[in-house]
Amino acid sequence: MKIEIEIISKLIIKPSSSTPHELHNYKLSYLDQITPNILMPLVFFYPVNNNFTNTHTSNQLKTSLSHTLTKFYPLGGRLDVANSHVNCNDEGVPYVEAIAKCSLSEFLLDPLPNELNKFIPCDLHDVKDFCLLVQANFFQCGGMAIGIAISHKITDALSTFMFINTWGAIARGSIDVPCPRFDSSILFPPRDITKFKSSVMIEKDNIVTKRFVFSASKVSALRDKYTEKGSESTKPPSRIEALSAFLWTRLMASVHAERDETKIYGMVHTVNLRTRSNPPLPESLFGNVMQVVITVPATNNNNNRTNEEQDFELVKKVRESINNVNSEFVSGLRKNDKKHLSFIKEKANEQRKGELVVFNFTSLCRLPLYKADFGWGKPIWVGSARLVLKDVIGFLDTKSGNGIEAWVNLKEEDMAIFEVDKELLSWCSD
Repeated sequence: MKIEIEIISKLIIKPSSSTPHELHNYKLSYLDQITPNILMPLVFFYPVNNNFTNTHTSNQLKTSLSHTLTKFYPLGGRLDVANSHVNCNDEGVPYVEAIAKCSLSEFLLDPLPNELNKFIPCDLHDVKDFCLLVQANFFQCGGMAIGIAISHKITDALSTFMFINTWGAIARGSIDVPCPRFDSSILFPPRDITKFKSSVMIEKDNIVTKRFVFSASKVSALRDKYTEKGSESTKPPSRIEALSAFLWTRLMASVHAERDETKIYGMVHTVNLRTRSNPPLPESLFGNVMQVVITVPATNNNNNRTNEEQDFELVKKVRESINNVNSEFVSGLRKNDKKHLSFIKEKANEQRKGELVVFNFTSLCRLPLYKADFGWGKPIWVGSARLVLKDVIGFLDTKSGNGIEAWVNLKEEDMAIFEVDKELLSWCSD
């Protein structure tokens, strides 16, 4: 449903303690350097709580945020992309309070992704130099939503949830909270990337976001669909492998039904590097400790292969691409392997020229999405928002944790074709 939001206050929340002078210059790692300078949104919805007034709730959020920023001091600073660092000068985080002019239950009956942007304190295309922005939204019924926009330049998904859940723990009065590690620039030293130009293009308009929900039974059926029969050595695809293969197939069949033979079509997956290093890197390592991999499936029509055989081959290629991100790959990134930078320069150039067309898949599944408890319980739903990037698909767990929500961001004209694809809709939940 459409929603009306009224802003009632704006202020800046600063760290409760000053950042020591020797920590004022937070260097970006190589992985941070090559990550797009965009803001990533998340909105956490909480049910009615009659134990606290809006004023009490807001004060608890502001006080605990101030203490959390002392631990996550780069988030309270200002990003200097040109010089590849964050000025940790304690300028603070913009904090907005707003009233949502409806009840929470009404909104959750039909939560339109484009409307979730109203719960976030900025336009996502207006990046500026902020590392974090927060908006506390109070519904007329007493429920609330906490919306954040956080800089992808300095945080990946795991770092974001580490921050959110630490903030929640501090709000609850916990003193046993994790201490983030800020040495990613030592593990992945910054490089000279002056000739690297990202292929990511921020688009202010013409992006439409739709949410497609796949129940646990449908996800299980998709895994079975993409499991090669009669081969005992074949491991069933993961939920994300199967779902991304299915969505890529439907995108190609609908949006790119008439393929340009001069172009290459591919899939991009984001991979967490912490568990793929030897030894594994700690989960508390802050920053972008992830990398993307490109899979180029065979798109030519081969009359000698059935659709089923092509499905198996697609999943096999996706798995091989992801498995290539191993300890040797991570070691190369740490040792200033020039091959990687040359490769991403080449692929970025191909994308800008339109020679390479990719759909980007990223997953927040199995991450602690529903653990952000600020003292009034865990969220009843967590959503994203309309992004400023086209051809991006984000996966989020459903509240039960068994189903998956696919948040698909496409150009308006492409979404008009994709959202009516009968094969796609036959797999989505009612």
